[in-house]
This record gives sequence, C-alpha cells and structure tokens, in this order.
Amino acid sequence: MNVPLLDLKAQYATLKNELDEALIKTAESQYFILGPEVVKLEENICEYLGAKSAIGVSSGTDALLLALMGLDVGPGDEVICPTYSFFATAGVVSRLNAVPVFVDSDPVTFNMDPKEIEAKITDKTKVIIPVHLYGQSADMDPIMEIAKKHNLKVVEDGAQAIGVQYKDGKSVGTIGDIGCFSFFPSKNLGCFGDGGMVVTMDKELGEKLRVLRVHGGKPKYYHSMIGGNFRLDAIQAAVLNVKLPHLDSWSAKRRENAELYTKLFVEAGLAEGVGETELSENNKVLLPKAIYKPSNHSSMQSSGSSNYHIYNQFIIRVEKRDELKQFLLDNGVMCEIYYPVPFHKQGCFTELPSSKDAYPVADKAADHSLALPIYSELTDEQIKYVVDTIAKFINS
Repeated sequence: MNVPLLDLKAQYATLKNELDEALIKTAESQYFILGPEVVKLEENICEYLGAKSAIGVSSGTDALLLALMGLDVGPGDEVICPTYSFFATAGVVSRLNAVPVFVDSDPVTFNMDPKEIEAKITDKTKVIIPVHLYGQSADMDPIMEIAKKHNLKVVEDGAQAIGVQYKDGKSVGTIGDIGCFSFFPSKNLGCFGDGGMVVTMDKELGEKLRVLRVHGGKPKYYHSMIGGNFRLDAIQAAVLNVKLPHLDSWSAKRRENAELYTKLFVEAGLAEGVGETELSENNKVLLPKAIYKPSNHSSMQSSGSSNYHIYNQFIIRVEKRDELKQFLLDNGVMCEIYYPVPFHKQGCFTELPSSKDAYPVADKAADHSLALPIYSELTDEQIKYVVDTIAKFINS
C-alpha cells in the first residue's frame, strides 16, 4: 500500500468545479495583483478569526518579515524566538540585521517554553515570536504577561495554525500584536502557490502594514516609509476564498485521524497514551497531545467542532528515528522530519551568543521526531497500515 504524506489531488477533486470556476473567473477579469478577490479574502479572514485588520501577503515568510518591519525592528534589536521551528521564524530577524535570541521548547507541545523567556531578555529585546507549532497554540497567557511586564511586542507565527484556538477560545494570531499565517499548499488552508496573511487587532497598525506591503507608498509613488513587494495575488486569494469555508471540517477530520492513530498505537502496545515525554519500554512511540479545551469561535464553522488542535503535522517520537523513516519509505509510507536541525545548530547562526546555550528539549525533538500522514482525505485503512508498519519495525 502507498500512503502519501499529503494528497493534494484528493482535496482538489472534492472542490474541482468551484476551484476551476474561480480560476477561470480570475483569468477572465485579468485582475491579478491584489484587487477584489484579495479584499474579499481579507474580509473573510477577519470574520473567521475575529481580527480587526487582515493584510494578504506573498508568503508566510513575508508575513513575518512585514510584521517585524511594521514594529520597526532593525539593526541591533533582539527578537526572542524558539530554537525549534521552520527557518523563516529566525531568518526574517536576521534579514533585518536584528539578532535572533533562542529559547528551548516545551517537552509536550514542542512550542516555546515560557519559563525560558525572561532569562533571555535584555535592554535590546524588542519582540517575542511564539510559534504555534504543528497546529497547536503556544502557551500565550504567560508569554503575554512577560511581554507586558517588559514592554515588548508579540508577533505570533501561526504559519501552521490558522483556525487554532487558545484555551480562552481566542483565535491564535489575534492574541499578540500581530499574527502571521502561511497558505503554502501543504498547510491546512493552502493555496495554489505561495501566499500568506498578516492580522492585527490594532487598525492603525494594520494600515501601516498595508502601506508597507506596497513598498511603503501612499498614495502610489509617494513614499514616507520603505516597505517591500509583499502583495498577495488574486489567483491565490480566489482559491482561498473557495477553500476557507471547508477549513474547520478538514481540521476536524485531521483530529479524527489523530484519535485513530492514538487508539491503534495503544492497542498495538507501542504507547500508553498521549503526552508522554520520555521513551521507555511501555512507550516505544511518544504521541502528541492536544492541550487546550475546545470552544466554538466562528460563524463560518462548517463542522460544528472547534479547533483547539488542527494537526498540521502529526508528530511521533521514536528511537532509531532515521532507520524507521527509511523503513516506512521502503514500505510505501511517506513521512518527514520537522525539523532535523534546531536554529542553534544551523551554520548561519552558530556565531550568535544564544547559540552557545543548551537546548536539551529541542535537541531531543530534532533527534527523535517524525511526521506521519494526517491529511483529511486519509483513509482508516491507510492509517492502520502506517501503524502496522511501524509496529513491524519496532518489534522486529
């Protein structure tokens, strides 16, 4: 049996008529840069998240870059971020000649550990970037308390987490000063290329971000600020406008798949349950745990269930991770490592002061974590095959 890590063709097949119509409509309009479809998407995202302003941008990376530019981050400023995340989280900081300052991860969620933050704050610290990794919220209450105490801004990296709720029912991205999202095709809400969104509850800041998106020009060709070309194109917005109403039902199906994985791993004697942090004889496979309780948050919800975890990835931890990965690939199961090298071990960051610190949780996650297929069109038979194949490897 072949089990892809993600099957975008399966999702496309369910919406083919609507998506084709949207693409043809955009082609006939010949309106490709910003325009009505982008405005419609921004309005829909505001409604969905409960945000005051939404600004469509060219990618999730550019969303982060624009957010930091909007907060006037520049040379010498320090930005605190987790050492375990996709490269863009720290890369955008360095692109502005600011300094990424790393903190270790929580051993259950892999998100930034709030207990590690205050020790890294200096008089140069300007922003904290919590990442809602794998589709679950970082612990935002203590992060916001620390930010308020030290007069810092918070930029939420929600690239993998659109539709995720924190424990009080707030949508991630609307808790800090700015929220950033990615619409890369592999995301729960993915477009037909690159795309992203910046959101904020501060309308004045939202207007500044909107101007920075178009080279800092307002009116056109008159520049009081230096921005960039961060525009979302109309084709991507048209695709996302078709897909957005289905997002909650897709995320609910991912949660069902996660529950089935958990059930089968426990029945196979490979795990005792979710949320364990140490591999042992009784827990040969460590399973992810959904921390925050659900609560309804959007009139656009189609599934009737809420998004406390959307499982953008389903991450297990095992011994002999690299050998297991190869065994799965040899047996037709696609899988991936997110992420094999924390920032403090990346060659471009080795000279940073915080790279000299210890990050035991992130190091362990990088050495043992593996992402299994979790997309919403995955069948029960495919999930069972994945678990059976892992059991065969571990028990051999």
